[in-house]
Amino acid sequence: MQRLILMRHAKAEASAPGGDVDRALSERGLRDAAAVGRALAERGLKPDMALVSGARRTRQTWDQVSDHFGDVELRVSDSLYNASADTLRRAVEAAEDEAGCLLLIAHNPGVHQLAVEYLIESAASPSVLDKMSGGFPTGAAAVFTVDVAGRPSYEGWLTPETL
Repeated sequence: MQRLILMRHAKAEASAPGGDVDRALSERGLRDAAAVGRALAERGLKPDMALVSGARRTRQTWDQVSDHFGDVELRVSDSLYNASADTLRRAVEAAEDEAGCLLLIAHNPGVHQLAVEYLIESAASPSVLDKMSGGFPTGAAAVFTVDVAGRPSYEGWLTPETL
């Protein structure tokens, strides 16, 4: 793996009859996810593989971003639903030899915590840590370059508000 993209699902409705796992994206969320997918593709960031939580809002986020990528191996996993940073890291590590660019779409706080862990481990600059410490908004994507030893380092940050 040379690149890793950590993405939080886009903005979802407040509730759903089936509970949290069944919450759908809002109209804004659908637009935001498509915009982030387009921005990633325009920057040449096209994943070979996507790991996506089984929740409805993460699958819908994938549907919107994937329109800009072409063929991507998709793995939907219920174990990524509201997963901890440690669980998300294990999923990334399990797939790292299978993709040049890996996209993970999941939930906070796990996505945010994992991104911050990677920033700390790679000795990211204080300005980058400050940017990320403000939170990981819905629809945002943190992009990391991965060295030959498998260590991610910060490459970029996309949020729907900045596109």
